[in-house]
This record gives sequence, C-alpha cells and structure tokens, in this order.
Amino acid sequence: MASMKEHKESLDFVYDFYVKMKRNKINLAYEGEITHQITKAFTSLTETNMVREEDASSVQKKVFHVMVECLQNISKHSEGSPNTSAKDGRGIFMVSKGDTEYNVTTGNIIKNENVDKLRGILENINKLDKDGLNKLYKQQMREGHISDRGGAGLGFIDIARKTGEKLLFSFLKIDSTNSFFVLTSTISRIKE
Repeated sequence: MASMKEHKESLDFVYDFYVKMKRNKINLAYEGEITHQITKAFTSLTETNMVREEDASSVQKKVFHVMVECLQNISKHSEGSPNTSAKDGRGIFMVSKGDTEYNVTTGNIIKNENVDKLRGILENINKLDKDGLNKLYKQQMREGHISDRGGAGLGFIDIARKTGEKLLFSFLKIDSTNSFFVLTSTISRIKE
C-alpha cells in the first residue's frame, strides 16, 4: 500500500502532467507498446475529435496518414528500453492541436550507432522541395535499400510530402548504447 507521501507525489505528478498537456494543447498522449489495435484506437479517437472541431476531410486524411506512418515507425524501429534486452516496439505518441495546425509527436529509443544515419536521412529530406521529395520517393521505391526491419526511409519522405512541412527532430543520448529519438510532424488546419 502506498504511503501518504507517495500518494501526494502521485497526485502532484498527475496534476502537473494535466497542466502541461493543457498548456501544450495535447489532445492525446500515450506511452507503451505500439500495436495495430492501438493505431486503430488512436485514429478513431482523433477522428471523433476532428469531426467535432469540423476540420476539413483533407486535413483529417493528412493527420491520419501521418499518425499511421509515425506509429509504424515506432513499431518497426524502436529498440528495447535500457532496462530490457528485447526489442519491445515501445514509444510515446502525442497529438496536439493549435489554432492553425495539428502536431504529431513520437519518441522512441534507438541505438546510438543508428543516430548519424537517421539524422542524415532526415536532414536530406528537410533540404528538398516538393519536386525533390517526389523524386526521392520514386527513387527509393525503385532502388531503395530495405533495412532488416523493413524500412527504406519512405515513411519520413511520405510525411514530408503529405504535410509540406519540415520534419522537426532531435536525439537525446541516454547512455553509451541508446538515444531517444523525437520526431514532430506538423499538419496545417488551414484549408488549401
């Protein structure tokens, strides 16, 4: 049974988390294993919220597409946490809604040995305009090297193509083996 001090600390944490979510306009936050069922649940929850907000169907489709791509990235490429030895497909997933945009943010653990390659891929994607992204996407479809986990960077390219926005990313070194990779994708709520 939790002590009064532990209970108070827990309450403080929950309230602080609530305040931070409201301040950052986070509508959905999840930490855990990413499965197909979780992906379906998130898209359903987000759809309900977007219909209530009367967002355009084109915006809804872009948000769903980005959500699925980001969740698949975690599912395929997340490493086990430093406290476990197995790959567990775990990560964090958040959707926030501002006045003019949605942000989909994911975070997961990756091996330090993969950071430079991933950073290079993302920096290259961010340098390209719409035509460059389309060319890169087609090139990767034709000749892309599929990793042992099934990716060729197509998901990141596709997110940039669909959103028309730069990918925001960072890597936080956890220890000598692992880093925490955070990716934020922005989808405009303004009708085009």
